[in-house]
Amino acid sequence: MSISLTALRQNLFKSVDQVIATGIPLEVKRKGKIVKIIVEDKKDKLANLIPHDCIVGDPEDLVDLHIPHWNEEPEL
Repeated sequence: MSISLTALRQNLFKSVDQVIATGIPLEVKRKGKIVKIIVEDKKDKLANLIPHDCIVGDPEDLVDLHIPHWNEEPEL
């Protein structure tokens, strides 16, 4: 759907409510350009994470990993 800026100004709240209800973007024309009003889906913060391959070696070696306590002698 496309409207002029003047029409948007006259029906701003109704137009925005319609976009929210239907999910259909609204195009606003101004000086030969088009601006869109859209509903933005809330993204999960974890979706921005980039996977990294950060284990050097065999991951199975980490299963039985023993880290000595501060008073234990490390096994060399």
